[in-house]
Amino acid sequence: MGAILRLFVILTLISVWSASASAEKRIALVVGNSNYQNVTPLGNPRNDARLMAETLRSLGFALVAGGPQIDLDKAAFDGVLQKFGNAIMGADVALFYYAGHGVQVAGRNFLVPVAANPTKEADVYLQMVDTNVVLSQMDGAGTKLNIVVLDACRNNPFGGRGFRATGGGLAQMQAPEGTLISYATQPGNVALDGDGGNSPYSSALAATIRKPGLGLFEAFNEVGLAVKKSTGGAQQPWVSSSPIAGRFYFTGRSEAESPAAPAQPPVSAADRMREDFELAQKLGKREVWEAFLKAYPDGFYASIARSRLDEIKSKVALAAPSESLPPPPTPQLRSMAGVWTGSYSYANGSQVPFTFNFGTAGCAGRAEEVNTFGNRSAPKLFANLACSSASLVPGQTVTITKTYDGTGGVSHAVSYVGRISADLRSISGRWSLSGASGTFTMSR
Repeated sequence: MGAILRLFVILTLISVWSASASAEKRIALVVGNSNYQNVTPLGNPRNDARLMAETLRSLGFALVAGGPQIDLDKAAFDGVLQKFGNAIMGADVALFYYAGHGVQVAGRNFLVPVAANPTKEADVYLQMVDTNVVLSQMDGAGTKLNIVVLDACRNNPFGGRGFRATGGGLAQMQAPEGTLISYATQPGNVALDGDGGNSPYSSALAATIRKPGLGLFEAFNEVGLAVKKSTGGAQQPWVSSSPIAGRFYFTGRSEAESPAAPAQPPVSAADRMREDFELAQKLGKREVWEAFLKAYPDGFYASIARSRLDEIKSKVALAAPSESLPPPPTPQLRSMAGVWTGSYSYANGSQVPFTFNFGTAGCAGRAEEVNTFGNRSAPKLFANLACSSASLVPGQTVTITKTYDGTGGVSHAVSYVGRISADLRSISGRWSLSGASGTFTMSR
């Protein structure tokens, strides 16, 4: 391939790859709790969180609240989790990292805020953060990949308080669709806080994910091997995962993954010109033909190239500028039926994501959202839906009534009144109930 044409093609491919890589939206929430007020403090979690935040930021992750979240109490933990849930809506990759105390109660895992001081088993559900709440924030956010990292398998600090249903270490959780959960050690076992400035697990994780060319599972496998070696086999990290589509690299592919082209016999100038001409024919772009003529300004192929270039220029000149009109809505879009995702906002600006799923009849369905105001018996709230019209018309106003079904102790009704967009793909307006109101938007 001619030098100029080859350079043009390479630069074009690089620019496309760079735009794709930079467009990937990566969001991370990093929490490290060390300064426990009612149990033995831990030395390393705050250091581990700072190390992981710096590492993830260097790999293109945007950090929720701008940096690592250190020594959170229950209210601060709940608040930053809600910010995390809002930030990952529509992101490509969502990552949650926690270092600190964690406990297992009745087969469920809880992360321990620094002020927690349960005196009975029931206090755990009120004073600590259920890991299912973290997973529920990720569920329905539309992310391509979710990663949960728990360096929280240290000894139960409340082991002497007579909790009957507690177990050692953390319990294994079922990973939701598109999710990988990494534990610092095997389920039911305890991890080491480490004698140095960081835990063995977080040290290995930060070093490994900086290496180019490691896929998602390869990276966490290498972390496990490194931790097992550094602890003399005393600690073996564990991974739980659902099937994950595609390939993910923290740092990108290595050059070694691209096999070197085998040696080729010398190519004559005539053959090289013909090969470049055939490539230009396949691409058929103005810029490619111009690059070809710079490399080969004379000869038979050059004459044809000028003819192709003139044809392209003529088509551009004859094309009258016109405003493209959106395609008419498909019959399916004229109905309310289907899945809508959106969020509603309070007067103080806080947002709650939700999912509305209307049946084929179009005017009845079910809703689900993160539990932000009910009791803590369930991570999500569910509701029944009814609407004023099953058929959608651009600019029309539609009313949706959402009646909570009692999950989490919530059973009131909320009215959503919104205007339908011109393409029938979104509805925006206001929600209200006695004494409260706000805005909402939803789309499909």
